[in-house]
Amino acid sequence: CSVFFTFSKILTFLISPLTWGFTLLGFSFFSKNPARKRKLLIVSLLALYIFSNSFLADEAMRLWEVTTPDLKPTQKYDYAIVLGGMIWYDARQNKPQFMRGADRIFQTIPLLQNGQIKKIIISGGSGSLSHPKERESDILKNYLIKIGIPDSCIITENQSRNTRENALNTKKLLDSLHINTEVLFVTSAFHLRRATGCFNKAGITKLVPYPTDRFSGPRKFEFDFMFLPNPDAIEQWEILLHEITGYLVYKIIGFC
Repeated sequence: CSVFFTFSKILTFLISPLTWGFTLLGFSFFSKNPARKRKLLIVSLLALYIFSNSFLADEAMRLWEVTTPDLKPTQKYDYAIVLGGMIWYDARQNKPQFMRGADRIFQTIPLLQNGQIKKIIISGGSGSLSHPKERESDILKNYLIKIGIPDSCIITENQSRNTRENALNTKKLLDSLHINTEVLFVTSAFHLRRATGCFNKAGITKLVPYPTDRFSGPRKFEFDFMFLPNPDAIEQWEILLHEITGYLVYKIIGFC
């Protein structure tokens, strides 16, 4: 598991569009063949332009993200499983710093407050090689208690470092609590495909998907959105390529 965890971090770096772009620029810089140098430079600049195009990034993400019907007010569940991957811990200020993925927990809190769910199960340990003791679910639980969520409404699974471990450890937790009913399954829309596959493979099949943190929005045909480079698009491509690669690797290995 430790080897796979380390491998996943290396793979994340290798599939980054910026890694590709700067690698091609490096080859063009050191190439002694003028024709090859020119071709590599053109390809590298073209790649960087494509990956910084907001319209293309939006369309690609729209094809991948999972869409489900809106949750009806009458739909109620005893538990909601919320996957981690939404904070980093600021040790200097002794508090969590929320990332975009925090939409997962922020969309779940109102469901708890209005009675559509009774308890939140947060699955997530440390996803950091350098800070293994900073367990995300424990940090999030402390935060939720501080903002008024009762301790009795929060269950944590704090050992998982990736989606596969989220599934296996949550399965053990559900079995220990004798939970065999439908549960709301909360994670980012781009991550839902791989996460659902992992949880189903682990034996958790009574899931009601609840996608959050959606990247793709209404199609826009505005000039700046379609033609001007945007660094946010590169980040979006990185997330998408990381997720697609992760899904394919998990499929090949048999994790989902």
